Amino acid sequence: MNHPSLSWTDSDCPVATDFDDPYFTGGLGEVRHVFLAGNDLPARLCDGFAVAELGFGTGLNLLALAQVYEGAGILRFTSFEAYPMRAEDMARALAPFGLPQSEDLVAQWAVATGPVREISLQGVEARIHIGDARETLAAWEGRADAWFLDGFAPARNPELWGEALMQEVARHTAAGGTVATYTAAGHVRRALEAGGFVITRAAGYGRKKHMTIGRMPE
Repeated sequence: MNHPSLSWTDSDCPVATDFDDPYFTGGLGEVRHVFLAGNDLPARLCDGFAVAELGFGTGLNLLALAQVYEGAGILRFTSFEAYPMRAEDMARALAPFGLPQSEDLVAQWAVATGPVREISLQGVEARIHIGDARETLAAWEGRADAWFLDGFAPARNPELWGEALMQEVARHTAAGGTVATYTAAGHVRRALEAGGFVITRAAGYGRKKHMTIGRMPE
């Protein structure tokens, strides 16, 4: 199992040493701005709504989604992660946020095994595909109503932002589905546009001037 090699900042943020990049810079506020608001969530959430993600990391995005869903029924969450974090590191990274269901997530993550890990939280059923997303996403048979693109920075982790993978994201998006990411890199926007998304550059979070959102035509 390819667990990430980590160092830690003074504020207990994990840093992936192989990519020299922190798992988050704006914390929960950035998650809510980029991935939730960027996909017009929670307004669109309903029973059966499908969210997909590149880069599961600490599980913070999953917990943030679960926190804002108050409707009946179940959301479907699918994530693709090449370097699954150890449960004890996940617990340390999530502790500063104090989010509901954090302990439940970590407990289930600690015993989950196999190429697809299943996590059940209140209101959300999650499946995390372990392995290179360039392979696991292509093999996935589902489609998402909203995408969180949350890999490490394109300059440090180009494999997760290549045109072929962005084409797969588009192919696995439902009509009217959306995509959001913290990066405004031109090659990422162009790759998403080539896949069929109508792309908009939006205001970023904190010191980040811009981010990217998109919608697949109906």
